[in-house]
Amino acid sequence: MATDKTYSVCGVTRQPDGKVKVRWTNNIMRIKILVREGHTDIQLADLGREMTKYEGVMAIKDLPEFQTAHAQMAIQEYLEEKAPKATKAEAAATTETETEVA
Repeated sequence: MATDKTYSVCGVTRQPDGKVKVRWTNNIMRIKILVREGHTDIQLADLGREMTKYEGVMAIKDLPEFQTAHAQMAIQEYLEEKAPKATKAEAAATTETETEVA
């Protein structure tokens, strides 16, 4: 289910189990809670305005501080999983075009 909730801070952290995940918050002070819960490699960026989760990840993916292999992997996994789905009409049009080209 899609949500319209917006966030002003987005980044990645390494969880205590070693998995790197994308994180969102509206308060940069969330770092204290993440540290207390055992997160490491905490990288959060102020987005400058509120954005949806997907917009936030798109905004950080090219920032220099998120160019590490583990950050890019977490970002790419999120983008692939949450990419906007094409409507049936768009999918049909794409399939027809690919068939005509072949």
